[in-house]
Amino acid sequence: MKDNRKIKVGITHGDINGIGYEVILKALEDPRMTELCTPVIYGSAKIAAYYRKGADLPQFNMYTAASASEVRDGEVNIINVVPEDTRIEPGVASKAAGEAAFIALERAVADMRNGDIDVLVTAPINKDSIQSDTFRFPGHTEYLEASVGDGDKSLMVLCSGDLRVALVTTHLPIAKVSGAITREAILEKLSIFNRSLRRDFAIQAPRIAVLALNPHAGENGLLGKEEQEVIAPAIEEAAKGGMLVFGPYAADGFFGSEAYMKFDGVLAMYHDQGLAPFKTIAMESGVNFTAGLPFVRTSPDHGTGFDIAGKGEASEESMREAIYMAIDVFRHRNDYDYAYRSPLRKQYFDKSKDNVVLDLSKDDSDHD
Repeated sequence: MKDNRKIKVGITHGDINGIGYEVILKALEDPRMTELCTPVIYGSAKIAAYYRKGADLPQFNMYTAASASEVRDGEVNIINVVPEDTRIEPGVASKAAGEAAFIALERAVADMRNGDIDVLVTAPINKDSIQSDTFRFPGHTEYLEASVGDGDKSLMVLCSGDLRVALVTTHLPIAKVSGAITREAILEKLSIFNRSLRRDFAIQAPRIAVLALNPHAGENGLLGKEEQEVIAPAIEEAAKGGMLVFGPYAADGFFGSEAYMKFDGVLAMYHDQGLAPFKTIAMESGVNFTAGLPFVRTSPDHGTGFDIAGKGEASEESMREAIYMAIDVFRHRNDYDYAYRSPLRKQYFDKSKDNVVLDLSKDDSDHD
């Protein structure tokens, strides 16, 4: 089912001392963006003006709305959520900046729950600065799973074009990775990934490659037994369940030989195993997508960029792609849910009678 209405895209400003405002403003200065969606920035008009001037960005109209329910369609909107006296220190990690990032995130999430915005795009945060009594999570993904997951498990997926890399473990110390790689964890992530590729990316029969944990896929146990004892059995079980899953593949050769181009998705075992090659291939255009949750959330795949904050040097391409992807996924989900809302009724046509249809379903609501 086509949904041609303008989608309300909530955008959180992230760490105010990073490149968040610069990439947001650069992405939204193109007037075609408001023809596609209704952007709603959660942050501060004052801070936005500071970075616009500092980076010498062109002026464009921005409407200050009191709430998401009062935004103007066809315009870039901003909702002031942080205190006026919030200190701006480009390139500096500070608790004030972390608090401002969390305030914006919390407000946007509340509005998304209430249906006042359709999707969420988050500018980068500093994972240390944002920590507080109210935010004790390794990052956005874990926070969103706890706050809007409603029991559903999340999956971090890095996307660029046809390259989609998901992670079994995310923000975990490398010393703890092996212990977290279990058959149950792999099966759970494969299930979420497979459903997301079908529902969020409109791929009917996705092919998923699974990477090994150890060098050379363990060399038959010589360099590690996780492949034989955990990963391969999980792949086999997923395949028996109907998924098109293959592997485990040694990560270095898999990306070096461009084997990833033969698959719709790649499941990596840990953060850098998946993200290092992904960012080498698609650093400028990459998008971080949180699969598995009831709401759509994307983010640029880069960090706060403290080293170039306020200098006008940041590229907005990843932020622009994050907005586009949020819109695309939202529409794909609507189409998928409409198509699969219920199966067709079982009907029997009696050829001995004209235009008579006997409905063999128990009733209109009883569909398997």
